[in-house]
Amino acid sequence: MSVSFRFIHAADLHLDSPFKGLSKAPEAVRKGLAESTFAALRKLTDLAIAEEVDFIVIAGDLFDEADRSLRAQLSLLQEWKRLAAEGIAVYAIHGNHDHLGGKRAQMELPPNVHIFGAARPSEIPAYRRTGELAAYVYGMSYGERAETRNLAAAYRTAPEAPYHIALLHGNVGSNASHDPYAPCTLEGLIGSGFDYWALGHIHKRELLHEYPHIAYAGNLQGRNPKETGAKGCYVVDVSEARKVDMRFMPLDQVRWLEEEVSIEDIVTEQELLRVLERRVAQYEEKEEGGSLMLRLRLTGSGELHRTVSQPASLAAWLEQLQESWPKLSDGRWIYVYGLSSSTSTPIDWQVLQHEDSFAGELLRLSTRLRQNEEQWRELAGQAVADMTDHPRLNRISREKWNTPQKEWLQQAKELTLGLIAGHDEHNRRT
Repeated sequence: MSVSFRFIHAADLHLDSPFKGLSKAPEAVRKGLAESTFAALRKLTDLAIAEEVDFIVIAGDLFDEADRSLRAQLSLLQEWKRLAAEGIAVYAIHGNHDHLGGKRAQMELPPNVHIFGAARPSEIPAYRRTGELAAYVYGMSYGERAETRNLAAAYRTAPEAPYHIALLHGNVGSNASHDPYAPCTLEGLIGSGFDYWALGHIHKRELLHEYPHIAYAGNLQGRNPKETGAKGCYVVDVSEARKVDMRFMPLDQVRWLEEEVSIEDIVTEQELLRVLERRVAQYEEKEEGGSLMLRLRLTGSGELHRTVSQPASLAAWLEQLQESWPKLSDGRWIYVYGLSSSTSTPIDWQVLQHEDSFAGELLRLSTRLRQNEEQWRELAGQAVADMTDHPRLNRISREKWNTPQKEWLQQAKELTLGLIAGHDEHNRRT
């Protein structure tokens, strides 16, 4: 017999994760980043209590290192004790970052916590706080960092379970931008008989399939400039009829964002600085959320293209923005940690399309390739063929290959023709 219940799906806490390359940032920024993973953990507990969830599942990488810090272990134990006082159970696995082969302190876990071992997949009944059986939770931790087996293939459902929730820390569908740990296919998970696959390892939140539900919750707190946007967990409601409702709840203490600022119609350097300052001020006016790590990227085409293409100019604008970085209420702040440019020389595309020149022929070629993906991929494959023998360059090229074809082609067109147009303009002036 099925009952309705509520649980939280979280993953990739990465407690005590280091934040590198920010030695010149203000102390408040460095301290805020260092504390952010612990703050997100406390928010997770607060959310579980406020939402009156029955239990929490955590899909791996609770700690950032296999030889986990004592502070991280004590902090996690404290939050689990808070949950125990509210009758909220915790079911967790360890992943590649915090595999069971690492060093850890000998601590007695509260009775509400169950950590799955690394020998084989196992299961345990999960109950509502009122005592009714809600589901069975299944899981398997990593015994070592490089787990290359398809762990999901060994999971089996228990026939007496009213609902099946499987924890897996792995790479579904061979995502080329992440390590191929515990690789499996989406089709394999769909046909496995489980009702909900709570996934970890990929830090981008994504619902891969519904009924059965297969989802990455992402990490609780962004750890670097690549992990932009809101981070948090899913609150999942399952009805007696097994209908599933998933709500994403942000928990990050410091959010990484990248914003584009167009230089179009901006004529002077001072005017651009004012535009950048106004963009930062827009976030200053927002009262909700935590602190913000902001990277600004100049885009578009305009008269300032040559100026913003010079590293010294970008450094000067960035220094001005950082000197006036705003401290908000409740200890929050906004820090502009980067300023980059991907602008282009102003080009009259209509004129160039019909121009009898090398640049005109390049533009017409890009237009043909944009309309013929097979031809484009063949040409692009030939261009990067020499990179395949180099391990690191091959990985970068595979990541780029996942970029949408039209987006990559558009970038190549604007960069190449922009350089040609800029060179021609420079020759005319000299």
